[in-house]
Amino acid sequence: MVDIQSLKKRFGIIGNDPKLDRALKRAVRVAPTDITVLISGESGTGKETIPKIIHQMSHRKHGPYFAINCGAIPEGTIDSELFGHEKGSFTGATSTRKGYFEVANGGTLFLDEVGELPLTTQVRLLRVLENGEFIKVGSSKVQKTDVRIVAATNKDLLQLVEEGKFREDLYYRLNTVQIDLPPLRERGDDVILLFRKFASDFAHKYRVPPIRLTPEAAELLKKYHWPGNIRELRNIVEQISVLEEERNITPEILRNYLKDYKKTLPGIIPGSSSSFDFGKDRELIFKLLFEMKREIDRLKDVTNELLTEKTLRLNSSPGYVVNDLSASNSGSNTPDNNPGETVIIDAPVVTEQEPEEESLSLQEKERELIEKALNKHNGKRKLAAKELGISERTLYRKIKQYNLS
Repeated sequence: MVDIQSLKKRFGIIGNDPKLDRALKRAVRVAPTDITVLISGESGTGKETIPKIIHQMSHRKHGPYFAINCGAIPEGTIDSELFGHEKGSFTGATSTRKGYFEVANGGTLFLDEVGELPLTTQVRLLRVLENGEFIKVGSSKVQKTDVRIVAATNKDLLQLVEEGKFREDLYYRLNTVQIDLPPLRERGDDVILLFRKFASDFAHKYRVPPIRLTPEAAELLKKYHWPGNIRELRNIVEQISVLEEERNITPEILRNYLKDYKKTLPGIIPGSSSSFDFGKDRELIFKLLFEMKREIDRLKDVTNELLTEKTLRLNSSPGYVVNDLSASNSGSNTPDNNPGETVIIDAPVVTEQEPEEESLSLQEKERELIEKALNKHNGKRKLAAKELGISERTLYRKIKQYNLS
């Protein structure tokens, strides 16, 4: 029996949670067989490590190993990617191509996000799992392959089966053995171990002293929900390592970074709904749209200023004069013909682009947001501008633009 601690060291796995150990032991047990494995777990829990363990601990370890993200391949090309195609089978097929099931013969294929596969591809995959046969796109020749399949999903495949988005027979064929990876919030002190590991890695990468948690900050870290799991923790540790001058991280410092990170994840903050609530976040959306429009307007102003400045500079340059068509047609204004005369060069014509017509709905939302801020502060423009995050001058211009009293 393989020692779990040595296995963790070999594959760079951090943590001592019993549920994690149970998943690793299960992977080691099924590795010597060719049984199909389905790995389930939330996004960011490290599902990609389990197939590597299974492959390296199996008799296929000297064969090829490929990891394919099924959700990242367009639906129109995924059959070609997995099973290959014949020359001329579709537009752009200029040559015969081997698919993953052909080149991975004798090895292991890891199908990540398997729930994203189209139904037509699911039929082809089921045939490979049942008898090891596949047919290239545009071919009628049946080919054989000896590939071990390990699949992973962060979705409820049974729910997809009920919705008609995933084949029931394929689900049971893939789910011969299921390995569940626990979310980070259920792994107790593992979050502290992972924090220290990432802090050490980023200190070495960016040549800075490693950050350290105070006891109070460590407790806060353990209580956080971690909707993005290990991937989210890694991103936050990297941010703090680079941006924070203080190396001893207190709860106040940590809370600020968690707050900033959660701004990009509406609807998954602890204590709120797990799904996106448009009504609740409506004002936030409008405010973000307003901010985006303000930045676009500012960019237009800067661009126009630069174009105007460039036009003036070109027109005032001694090397640029108005083109004389009669002179250029006669051919007399060339360095060879008249070496003492000024060479006539056409200055580039700079035309101001007409601004695109703004979205009416966006204007309405902008007007609504301004009215709401003015009403909230009893018409006091200074407070309303501060609420909207714009200058009083901009607010005054918008009030005139929308004829607001």
